[in-house]
Amino acid sequence: MLIQCGALPLTLAILYVMASVRLPTDYLTLAVVQGLIAALLTWKLALAAWWRAIQLLFPLAVLTALALQLPSWLFGAGFLLLLGWYWSTFRTQVPYYPSGPAVWDAVRQLLPAEPGAAPRVIDIGSGLGGLTLYLSRVRPDAEVTGIELAPLPWLYSWLRAKLGRSRARFLRGDYEHLDFSQFDLVFAYLSPAAMPGLWRKARAEMRPNSMLVSYEFVIEERAADSIIRVTEREIPLHIWYF
Repeated sequence: MLIQCGALPLTLAILYVMASVRLPTDYLTLAVVQGLIAALLTWKLALAAWWRAIQLLFPLAVLTALALQLPSWLFGAGFLLLLGWYWSTFRTQVPYYPSGPAVWDAVRQLLPAEPGAAPRVIDIGSGLGGLTLYLSRVRPDAEVTGIELAPLPWLYSWLRAKLGRSRARFLRGDYEHLDFSQFDLVFAYLSPAAMPGLWRKARAEMRPNSMLVSYEFVIEERAADSIIRVTEREIPLHIWYF
């Protein structure tokens, strides 16, 4: 929004010049010029490439929404839905990244198989709860927990566990407030921005003979002790032993 606001004065100045030489200055021209300037500012600020597309298309999207004369409550409902789904992604820099059954089964194989092992597992950023519910089902001896900050994914996974009578436990909150020493395996599918903080926490709190597992994203401070490629795209599962 700051970029769009910053682009507006230059857009108006360009439209003033265009009007003085009798070039078209309708709302469509305004939206196109505004989008181009905002995308240029995004590029100059070295933001991610996908932000350029968002900034370019945002004014056109606003113009389209106005032309469709959509009811105002629809925008409020959309905002609340996205807020419940993504919550504080702007702070955590961790969007919704779902893993899949191949990854879940690879994590299952990392758990100790001897009788009475009762491993304690936490999925930080558990999303819709797939991994947590799967491990709880195939390893009934394990204590499997998922923690999710965004309200709607947490509610969905919590309801899945309750309706399915699963032993899986779902917490709503920030994994930063957990004590990793309670768990034998910590699974993370976060984002590159979150990995340095995750490593600092894991190094300070995880017990001997526990493991940290990250799907796709690496820790720059220490190379993984083991790497497993589990999907057709060969996205790696990185494992650190403590």
